[in-house]
Amino acid sequence: MTGNVVRQPRTICGDFHMRIARDGTWYYQGSPIGRKELVCLFASVLKREADGSYWLETPVERGRIEVEDAPFVAVELNWGHCCGEGACDAGDRKRAARQCLTFRTNIGELVSADENHPIRVEIDPITREPRPYVTVRPGLEARISRPVFYELVALAQPETVDGREVMGVWSQGVFFIIDDSPAEDDDPVEEFDDELA
Repeated sequence: MTGNVVRQPRTICGDFHMRIARDGTWYYQGSPIGRKELVCLFASVLKREADGSYWLETPVERGRIEVEDAPFVAVELNWGHCCGEGACDAGDRKRAARQCLTFRTNIGELVSADENHPIRVEIDPITREPRPYVTVRPGLEARISRPVFYELVALAQPETVDGREVMGVWSQGVFFIIDDSPAEDDDPVEEFDDELA
C-alpha cells in the first residue's frame, strides 16, 4: 500500500435552489432556513468563483446558489486598541495604539478590518448613496448595515490620499476611505438606503 488516498471527483449538482437575500436571510426553495446552525454550516462551505458566481462546495458535491448582494451582513461593530504603548509609530506620526475595528456578521463570525479584510464603500455617482462592505474571507463580503455604517461615519476622520481630501477610518494601521471630504452642508450618510433599521 502506498498510502495515497484516491478521491472521487466532486458531483456537480447544478443549482441548489438556495438564495441569500439582501438582508442576509438564507432561503431554500423559497422558504427561509430558520436554523442558524444549518445556515452556519452552509456558510462555512460557501465559495465565490472569479466570474462572481457563488457555490456551496463540500468534499463530495458542488452546487450554485443565488446571492442578491453580499452573502453576509455586518450587524455589529466593536472598536478598541490593538497594540500597546509605543508599538504603533507610523513615520512622522506617533500613535500610542492602533485602532482596531472588528465586525460581527449575522452568522456570528468576527472579522477585523485590515489589509486582508478591507472595508470598501461604493458610492452611487448620482444619488451619493453609500454601499459599504467588509471582506470576510477571500471573495466573500459582508454588507455593512446602516447602524454599523453610522458608527463608522462617527469614527471617520479626514486624510489626504494621493492629493485628494477624503474621509475614512483606521483599523490595524490601514486607512479605509469612506467618502470624499464632504462640503460644509453635505451629509455623506443622508442618502444611505438600507433595508435594516
